[in-house]
Amino acid sequence: MDTSYPREERPPPKRGPPPAVPAPRDHLVWAIFNTLYMNFCCLGFVALAFAVKARDRKVSGDVEAARHFSSKARCYNALATAGSVVLPLLLGALIVTGVIHLSKLAQESVGFFTYQFSGTDDEDQ
Repeated sequence: MDTSYPREERPPPKRGPPPAVPAPRDHLVWAIFNTLYMNFCCLGFVALAFAVKARDRKVSGDVEAARHFSSKARCYNALATAGSVVLPLLLGALIVTGVIHLSKLAQESVGFFTYQFSGTDDEDQ
């Protein structure tokens, strides 16, 4: 046995009840925000309905059902947020590229319509 250095004695681990499982989040504030400000295709309202169901189940003590409804509320909130943010950005990008393309077409067509005739015509002589 190696006794060249002092060893610290560790207390035995405490044996108690298992830690309580945290209650699932209900995403209610996010759902209210999506319903009021970013209600893309009524997904914010659907998310609000699932968030309220999740909160009701959490209060009643049914953790598994609360976790299920919380997951659905989170998915619908993410879809509503993405739809309300990504689609306007995509539409703006399409408008900008369309304007750029049309301006290039207009510049090319200006050259066609401003054709200058030379001062010497063979038919007049």
